[in-house]
Parts: sequence; structure tokens; C-alpha cells
Amino acid sequence: IAGSLRLDLASFRDLEAFAQLGTELDASSQRQLDRGRRMVELLKQPQYSPYGINDQIVSIFAGTKGFLDKLPVGRVQDFEAELLQHVRDEFPEILEELDAKGKLTDELDAKLRKVIGDFCGHYIREHGLDEEG
Repeated sequence: IAGSLRLDLASFRDLEAFAQLGTELDASSQRQLDRGRRMVELLKQPQYSPYGINDQIVSIFAGTKGFLDKLPVGRVQDFEAELLQHVRDEFPEILEELDAKGKLTDELDAKLRKVIGDFCGHYIREHGLDEEG
């Protein structure tokens, strides 16, 4: 997770600098820039209340796998807080498995994709957000 995050953020910073020159971006570059902005928001944590490592894994997984792409940037932190509470309350076995195995297995990857995907759809409907963010 951390390796892809570093690459994504490095690409985002380069693209952001390029975009500030007033250069028009193609659709793919614009999506990459938008995802980078969401990832930056995702990495912000409440002061004096840092997230635990397993919470961070869930959050970063959601961001790097594109689950935040349909959300407005201003909703990312709220989404993250609700997602983490949902996982803690409804799927504690995911966090327990992360603790026990110390890595993201294929099975755990599939569970996270399902749980986060379902939650994302629910969040979008509950908050009246259209599918395009």
C-alpha cells in the first residue's frame, strides 16, 4: 500500500506543478490530479488523534484503489471517518486479520474491496451525491 501511495503522490506533485503553469490537461491527467487531491485530504488526520496503522491501511487502500474518485474533495475526510467507524463496528475481523497477518493478503484485499465498495455506494446515496462527484 505505501509503495503505490508514494508513487501516486510523487506523480501528483509533478502533475500539479505542471498544471500550475496554465497547461491544459487531458482527461487522464485531470483524473490523476483529482485523485491526488483526494489522497492529500485523506492523509490529513485530526490533531492529537492520529489513526492507528490498521485504520490508515483501510483509508489508504480506499484512496489508492479509486474508491474516493466519485467523491468531492471536500467530503473525503467525512467519508474516511464514517468508513473507519463502519469497518470498526461492522467488520472488526478485517482489522483483526490485519493485526494477525501483518500484511494484505489476496483474501483480505477482496474483503476490503467489497466492504469499501458497498460503503461507498451507501455513502453517495445517503449524502445525495451524484455518481460523478
